Amino acid sequence: MVFGRSSWSTGLCGCGADAGICLLTCCLPCVTFGRIANILDEGRSSCCGKGCAYVLLSMVQFQWLMSCVFREKLRRKYSLPAEPCADCCVHYWCEPCALCQEYAELKTRGWDPAKGYEAQKMVPPMPASMKKCMPF
Repeated sequence: MVFGRSSWSTGLCGCGADAGICLLTCCLPCVTFGRIANILDEGRSSCCGKGCAYVLLSMVQFQWLMSCVFREKLRRKYSLPAEPCADCCVHYWCEPCALCQEYAELKTRGWDPAKGYEAQKMVPPMPASMKKCMPF
């Protein structure tokens, strides 16, 4: 591990840990991507808008280009390493797994992508590890 960097909360192939997100991502990756993008853009873009852009790019098989940009945003925000390889390679070869990993990372860091950024911005997200210690 590189000093000053954290590690991913789940592995790239750990997408089966949340069966609901895994199923959603396999059937409608545009929804998963839109939710991730909304959180990472801090509400400046809508889930629907980014999801539609994803669908349009997927018609010519270039959706991975847009999603790798957001993976890089996520990595920079949380100082995560480029594992197991460069962001664009991960999305080109393992798009559903990469989206599930990014979704899980946001959830671990206290965000619920399904609720959207606007619904959570007033209360800073609490990491999942801290929620386990709360008596309520």
